[in-house]
Amino acid sequence: MSPESTGQNEHYLRVFWRRFRTWRGNRPFWAGLFTMMGGLPIAYFPYANMHLGNVTLAMSTTAGAGSLIIGILLVTLGLTMWFHHIVRVFAGVAAILLALISIPVANIGGFLVGFLFALLGGALSVSWAPGEPKPDLVPVGAAGEKSVPSGPGQESGSEFHSSAAVPQQQPEQYDTTVEVDGGRHRAG
Repeated sequence: MSPESTGQNEHYLRVFWRRFRTWRGNRPFWAGLFTMMGGLPIAYFPYANMHLGNVTLAMSTTAGAGSLIIGILLVTLGLTMWFHHIVRVFAGVAAILLALISIPVANIGGFLVGFLFALLGGALSVSWAPGEPKPDLVPVGAAGEKSVPSGPGQESGSEFHSSAAVPQQQPEQYDTTVEVDGGRHRAG
């Protein structure tokens, strides 16, 4: 065992945090979090009671069921963004529409807090794109590979190159023979 190996000596929290960061990086994490945070105040405020001394202030409205449905749908869409990120565009558009609907239905969108969080989460979900994986670096001449000539962005004495080489484009071959009609097309 060399002193440079780090696999067995790492603390379990560090391993958990690294795995969480990898999981978070492969999906629209912040979009889902903001969407869920937007759904909670929208669903909560119509059923909340505030106590001011001996006075109880109930914010119940006739649209309490609609607020609850919108809030639960926003939380569900946030979880969908996390665990089924293939449908992130649909979930983002649906979150934006539910946020807009929550303004007249759910106490001005959860007193604008839920509305803004849901709107931001939906926009982040629509705009999120998965990252491209980094190409593996292979030493030049390893495993019988040919060395790739250095391009404008590479150093001339570069020791590594990408294993996924870009194929060279071949120019198209055109038929240069002259037709019987003097080179005119058959239609004209």
